Amino acid sequence: MPVSRAVRGWIPVAAALFVAGWGANQFAPLSVVYRTQERWPAVPVAAMFTTYLLGLLPGLLLGGPAARRAGRRRVVRSALALSAAASVVLAAAAVSQAAVYVSRIATGLAAGLVLTAGTAWLRELSAGAGRPDAGAVRAAYATGGGFAAGALTAGSLAEWLPGPTVLPGLVHAAVALLALGATARVPGAPPTTVAAAAQPRFTASGRALLAHPRFLWVVLPASPAVFGASTVAYVVLPPLVADRIPGYEPVFSGLVAALTFAVGLAVRPLADRLDHAHSARATLVAMVTVIGGLLVGACAAYGDSVGLVVFAAVLLGGGYGLTLASGLREIERLAPPAARPSTAFVHQGAAYSGFLAPLLLAVTAGAAPYAALLAGLAAGGLFCLTVTARFSRRHLPRA
Repeated sequence: MPVSRAVRGWIPVAAALFVAGWGANQFAPLSVVYRTQERWPAVPVAAMFTTYLLGLLPGLLLGGPAARRAGRRRVVRSALALSAAASVVLAAAAVSQAAVYVSRIATGLAAGLVLTAGTAWLRELSAGAGRPDAGAVRAAYATGGGFAAGALTAGSLAEWLPGPTVLPGLVHAAVALLALGATARVPGAPPTTVAAAAQPRFTASGRALLAHPRFLWVVLPASPAVFGASTVAYVVLPPLVADRIPGYEPVFSGLVAALTFAVGLAVRPLADRLDHAHSARATLVAMVTVIGGLLVGACAAYGDSVGLVVFAAVLLGGGYGLTLASGLREIERLAPPAARPSTAFVHQGAAYSGFLAPLLLAVTAGAAPYAALLAGLAAGGLFCLTVTARFSRRHLPRA
C-alpha cells in the first residue's frame, strides 16, 4: 500500500469512529429533554438508554467475522449508513416512543461494527504509513472524542434551536453521510486477506486465559466500573439537579457528558505511568477514583448541588479512563496475541454491563433516595476494590 494513500486514508477512518461515538452518545442530553420537556417517566427513558446494549454487543461480536468475509471498508461504510438511518428514526421520537427503542438498537449495532472493523482498519492504515503503534491511540481518541462531541452538540442543539428532539438526530445523520462519502476511496485489505485475528475466536489459549485467576479476580471485578462510572456521571446525575438550572438542562447534560469523556481521555498518560507489571496499582487507583466519584455524586444528590455534579463527573470520568486503560494493560500481559481478541471481547462485555447502572437506579429509585442508592453503588465498588486488592500481587504473568 503506498504510504501517501495510507496517510490520507487514516483520517476518514478515524472520522468514522468519531461519528460512531457521536451517534452513541447523543442520546444523553436528549434523555433530559424527554424527562423535563416531554415528561416521559424515568424508567422508560433509562430503558431506552440501556437498549443500546442489545445492538452493541452483537455488533462487537459480528464485526470481526463480517470484516473478514466482506472487507473492513464495506462493513464500516454499511455501519455508517445504518447509523445515519438510526438517527433519522430517533428524530421520529417526537411522535413515537417506540422509535427511540428501534433507534437505540440500530445505533448500538452500527457502533459495534464500526468499533470492531474500524479500529482494525485504522491500525492497518497506520501501520502502512509507518506508524504501527499509532492505530490504537488514534482509535481511542477518535471514539472518545466522538462520545464527547455527540453529547455536547446534541445538548447545544436541543438547548438553543427549535425541534430539540428532532434536529440533533438529523444533524448526526448528515455528518454520518459525510463520513460515508469520505471513506469511499480509502484503501482497505480485500476480504480474503483480512487477518483472522480480527474476530474473537475462543481458542484453547483464550479459554485458558478466561479462567486465569488474575483475569477473574483483578480484571473482571473492575470492568463494570468502566461504563458504570461514566453513565452515572452523564445520565444519572444531571437530571437530579435540573431544578437548579431551569431552562438549561439539555446543554448542562451535554457539558457534563463531554467533561466526563474529556477527562477520561486526558488520564491515559497517567494510566500508563501508574501501570506496574507486579501489582494492580493502576486498577486500584482507578477503582478508588470511581468510588470517590460515586460518593461525591451521592452528596450532590443529597444537597441538590450543581457544583458537586461537575466535580463528580471529573472524578467518574477519570475513573472511567483509568479503569479502561488498566484492564487493557492487564490483558496485554496475560494474553498471547492470538488470544487477545477473545479476551478483550469478554472484557468489553463486562465493561458495557455498566450501562445497566442508570436503569438499575431508576427501577430502585422508589425504594430509597438517589443519594442512598449511589452510596450503595460505592459500597459495591468498595467490595470489588477489596477483592482486587487481595489479588493485586498474586498470579502474576510470567515475564
